Amino acid sequence: MDKLTINQWAVEDRPREKMMRHGARTLSDAELLAILIGSGNTEESAVALMQRVLAACNNDLNRLGKWGVRDYARFKGMGPAKSLTVMAALELGKRRRQQEQPDPEVVAAPREIYELFQPMLCDLSNEEFWVLLLNQASHVINKVRIGSGGIDHAPADVRIVLREALLQYATQIALIHNHPSGNPHPGNEDRRLTQLVQQAARIMNIRLVDHVIIAGGSYYSFADEGLL
Repeated sequence: MDKLTINQWAVEDRPREKMMRHGARTLSDAELLAILIGSGNTEESAVALMQRVLAACNNDLNRLGKWGVRDYARFKGMGPAKSLTVMAALELGKRRRQQEQPDPEVVAAPREIYELFQPMLCDLSNEEFWVLLLNQASHVINKVRIGSGGIDHAPADVRIVLREALLQYATQIALIHNHPSGNPHPGNEDRRLTQLVQQAARIMNIRLVDHVIIAGGSYYSFADEGLL
């Protein structure tokens, strides 16, 4: 049995025609993804295939955004070309969200730090460690990635953190990293690093205002917990 392309479906079942007639908002997530891949496999349509793909991540597009080619390869009909097309579309959606929320000029609360970094870190399958540089009035000077690592560790050198602060004349800094596991609570290494940075920064008259750990849609703030 040959697989059916979207053009071979009955008109009323074609997501492209449905989108043309009624707009993109009327399509389900599976139908939108089916338009991207164009065809399913010998047993199922593109929509049915994408319904199975979505079911595997609990119909959560944020979780799907973390998938790589190997994850899609578990499904018959999802070769590298189709997988990369879906991954590119999800990345564009993520970048659009970032552009719709321009960086604030002032960051003064843990929630604001989370909202600034969450779009960048929420979908990553590996840990990244960042430092937010602020002036005395809490105006944002810059965001700098310090390290990128594996699924449960990102290298962070205290000297590099403080070098960036000194080079860019920051008087306040915040540490930010993500937990791909989905658990925002800090481990022993997170606590130790926070203490080291705070002690070293204090010597240079730089204030560590927070260390925020981002885990998908939640976060942990050392400042909120009274640990700074």
